[in-house]
Amino acid sequence: MDIAQLAEKVIAGDRRALARAVTLVESRRADHRAMTAELMERLRGAGREAVRIGLSGTPGVGKSTFIESFGMMLTGQGLRVAVLAVDPSSARSGGSILGDKTRMERLSRDPKAFIRPSPAQSQLGGVARRSREAVALCEAAGFDVVLVETVGVGQSETVVAEMTDLFVLLLAPAGGDELQGVKRGIMEMADLILVNKADGALRETATRTRADYAGALRLLRKRPQDPEGFPKAMTVSAVEEAGLPEAWETMTELVGWRRAQGHFARNRADQARYWFREEVRHGLLARLDEPDAKARMAALADRVAQGEAAPAAAAQEMLESLGKG
Repeated sequence: MDIAQLAEKVIAGDRRALARAVTLVESRRADHRAMTAELMERLRGAGREAVRIGLSGTPGVGKSTFIESFGMMLTGQGLRVAVLAVDPSSARSGGSILGDKTRMERLSRDPKAFIRPSPAQSQLGGVARRSREAVALCEAAGFDVVLVETVGVGQSETVVAEMTDLFVLLLAPAGGDELQGVKRGIMEMADLILVNKADGALRETATRTRADYAGALRLLRKRPQDPEGFPKAMTVSAVEEAGLPEAWETMTELVGWRRAQGHFARNRADQARYWFREEVRHGLLARLDEPDAKARMAALADRVAQGEAAPAAAAQEMLESLGKG
């Protein structure tokens, strides 16, 4: 694979090249990881910046319907939209279960949209480890908005927050004990809470739910990256496409304020540091899977099991041997 040529095609907006590049960054093969590093370095100077939006919500809240309606509205305004939908994976084959692309039929046919379902594989919380690189690829390819959809409410939200500029939490009305339905930690991460399905018989319930969450948000400690009135709770209807322009206007207002105040650039820099540390950490863990390291680990584990060495001392010996390697 000619990485220089692939990088040129991605920057030119070639959709097939972009799909090939995403497949490359998702690969676990050592030679592909080296190619990925070269590709990302070549794309680093593309100088393009999309609005990266993380989206999460409990199963059944209508995330796919919302993304399709929201994406169609954005493409209707002339914007190019990329959707990275992280699917749960089959434990047997490793393949995607939900098939988000088939559930966004209209958006998948839109020439201004790019949808890429990625199996979460064994990643905790359902966020593919390489989603951040896929986001950067879409950005280099000239997309204006990149949506990263997670499987559901869980630990994946922390990872999504480290690769996006905005974090949007989608909720459904009449979900039982409303304020207990979502953990406080996730609410603290949210920049915008959207109560979906605000239509028909659920319209009034959605309005009450929005008021509940708006009140709860006011009780949270104010964050330095938020202007007055944020985080905010709003109602939307993905089916009737109501409230979507207002939601987008709110998102762009927040991004604009953060750019002007320096929070946007500072957040991106902090994220780069985070992912550098993650790459180092995963690289060290990968070395433990090498044959020599596995044999050394097994021998030390036997010594610990037989009482010939303390766990802490054996671990220190193992770490020192990795350092020498």
